Amino acid sequence: MCGRVVVLALLLCAPDWVVGESEEEVTSEWTKWKRLNEISYDEESDDVQRKTIWQSNVEIIEKNNEDFRFGLSTFTMSMNKYGDLTNVEYNRLLGARISGPVSRNGKVTSAQRLRFKAKKLALSSVDLRAQGYVTEVKDQGYCGSCWAFSTTGAIEGQMSKQTGQLVSLSEQQLVDCSRSYGTYGCSGAWMANAYDYVIKNGLERTETYPYTSADTQPCFYDESSVVARIADYRFLPAGDEQALADAVATVGPITVAVDADNPSFLFYSSGIYKESNCNPNNLNHAMLVVGYGSEEGNDYWILKNSWGTGWGEGGYMRMIRNGRNTCGIASYALYPTL
Repeated sequence: MCGRVVVLALLLCAPDWVVGESEEEVTSEWTKWKRLNEISYDEESDDVQRKTIWQSNVEIIEKNNEDFRFGLSTFTMSMNKYGDLTNVEYNRLLGARISGPVSRNGKVTSAQRLRFKAKKLALSSVDLRAQGYVTEVKDQGYCGSCWAFSTTGAIEGQMSKQTGQLVSLSEQQLVDCSRSYGTYGCSGAWMANAYDYVIKNGLERTETYPYTSADTQPCFYDESSVVARIADYRFLPAGDEQALADAVATVGPITVAVDADNPSFLFYSSGIYKESNCNPNNLNHAMLVVGYGSEEGNDYWILKNSWGTGWGEGGYMRMIRNGRNTCGIASYALYPTL
């Protein structure tokens, strides 16, 4: 379920927030933030409540950034459009959390086969953006549809790899049309269910079926406009980061789910993300792995998010890659086959 009751809102870097500002200064910054994000409230009581949430988030951000300056944190945080969200609202943004077992139906790729292929390449870093396999950063809005973006992203990569043409595919088609396959629109889904839909129906371009960030409209699927089809999909061995790296190097962009239910994730700005409170068994947000690398001896993943370019490093996150399945990045990883 890719959600608003603590107040959080797309990530745009703000000036360094200083804990201990006067009430007048806090109010001034609050006013600037609302104006910047074009946010207003009908009732004064709502404004007071949202300001309290926002100020609490400011303090969390500033505390982390102070730790970063002293070498106690590996990443920075910054205020963004999600700054006035409650925890409940934020959780609605995290659309990869559906109750029930995660069935793999025997569709698991051999880690040994991936390792054999990857060792031949001997790559210390991979950036699939540079290879033309990754479309522009998109924005799911206040809809828990991250599962749809993670699905289209991997298919876009495979289509580009096969045809040499990078085409943006329709997330809204998945949101509107795949419910009979076990998806729930803005309330989230497992990505394998979205893949099941694409196997049977294919996908249109974003241009012919544009994104609206709502799940209240009927399905407008037009088979004659389909530009992408897949034959099947494969899971990677659960929890195996080496298999995930080998797949990124030899297959392309990989659909994954992670634990994003921490303020540090919501307000991530730059650096290598490392959160001790991450739970690899609490998968709640879908993303796309598009590469990996190292910086000053610290290995990382490159993850594409669907919260716009104002979040993170231009819409991307670098997450620690340490073989310990941080945030569950390798717990639910899969990719399409054409």
